Amino acid sequence: MTASAPTAPVGELLRGWRERRRLSQLDLSIQAEISTRHLSFVETGRSKPTSEMILRIAEHLDVPLRERNRLLLAGGYAPRYRRRALDDPELAAVQAALRRVLDAHSPYPALVIDRWWELMAANDTVGLLTAGCAPGLLEPPVNVLRLTLHPDGMASRVANLPEWRAHLLSRLAGQVRATGDDRLAELLAELREYPGGIEGAPSRTDIVVPLRLVHEGRELSFFSMTAMVGTPLDITVEELAIEALYPSDSTTADVLRSLAAQSS
Repeated sequence: MTASAPTAPVGELLRGWRERRRLSQLDLSIQAEISTRHLSFVETGRSKPTSEMILRIAEHLDVPLRERNRLLLAGGYAPRYRRRALDDPELAAVQAALRRVLDAHSPYPALVIDRWWELMAANDTVGLLTAGCAPGLLEPPVNVLRLTLHPDGMASRVANLPEWRAHLLSRLAGQVRATGDDRLAELLAELREYPGGIEGAPSRTDIVVPLRLVHEGRELSFFSMTAMVGTPLDITVEELAIEALYPSDSTTADVLRSLAAQSS
């Protein structure tokens, strides 16, 4: 387990997370059941918080586990949370469960991504989405957002590219604001340089923002849902998400079922 070295005192880092969550000292002190005076002393460095106090405040600020380890290091304590590789034997049950979810979602596409939108696993139907993409974009580690919006990726087949691009960029921008992650910020800056429309609010003509993808001359329409692993205590597991796509209309559902029947 490794954690990046802190760049500021723990109090300053905690204050940054509080401000990112748009909470006043009073709001946080009430939620964490500590005095406003003590919280102020912690943030200014006048009081050294215990490791439990750091974790208590971090819990109420919904700080990701990776950053909680950095807070502990900044406070002079050992990291608390482990980060295992997904293929670690200790995560075999998690990996098997994810595989079952992906396979059960067929004939609809589903994939597992990490914190930085890198592809960790997928079911066979995802191949329908990535057909025709440049080989270089499909070499591991595959970044799903880059693959989707790159001119040599899926972008040329997305019928509503400006709308879908705006949706994805808005979602990623929200992650950057919520996490302060430099790597995500760099990805956002890169994706904004790709052609495909002006970033802004998606249209409100649909209940959800659809992905309209042209496949073999037919337009397929999907909406997506995201699922997270509940109450994880491992950094790798916490940062995983399942992106499941569902058909938005009966035509798309029929096409996917037909393709699945042909390949079985």
